[in-house]
Amino acid sequence: MRIDLKKERKDLYAPPTADFVEVDVPSVTYLAIDGHGDPNTSSTYADAVGALYTAGYGVRAAFKERTGDDFVVGPLEALWTSSDPETFVRREKSAWDWTLLIALPDAVSSVDANAGITHAAQRKSELPVGEVEPRVIAEGRSLQIMHVGSYDDEGPTLARLHHEVMPALGVTWNGPHHEIYLSDPRRVAPEKLRTVLRQPVIDAVAPE
Repeated sequence: MRIDLKKERKDLYAPPTADFVEVDVPSVTYLAIDGHGDPNTSSTYADAVGALYTAGYGVRAAFKERTGDDFVVGPLEALWTSSDPETFVRREKSAWDWTLLIALPDAVSSVDANAGITHAAQRKSELPVGEVEPRVIAEGRSLQIMHVGSYDDEGPTLARLHHEVMPALGVTWNGPHHEIYLSDPRRVAPEKLRTVLRQPVIDAVAPE
């Protein structure tokens, strides 16, 4: 058996492009690594991506050895945070904190994850693989949309989310901004990049 989360959970990985839709995101175990700063200029970011994928393929190998089954190493995902959410609209990337993620299927055990990370860290000692860890994230109620285009063109879509969609629904932030990168920017033109933009939300408290 070969598990592919993108195909099994199209509700999470294939939202429409026309407008934001609501989705209930379950608890998911990810491989995760944290950092800060502009992803376009930070060597720390590039090293973190390399470490995350090295760990991902290590976990896949450990899972396959234990079970005989296989899974597709998922697309790069990231949580983005800032003390001022408007830095995302203004694209002030130096002010961003990030957590890079790769989702793991439910069938992957903590033993698989830890064994895979340990082996990968030994194999690629030049990368910060040892900073990668399994992490369970439960986003719950979220709004998401498929953005087609350059990452730098996300600003107007996020502005609409923040200033129109969320107020109209009476909701507010309930977790970091989440992006899922379905396209490889090394192979796909910027105007054709496909990125899931997701925001966990909760009912806003009405002023007294």
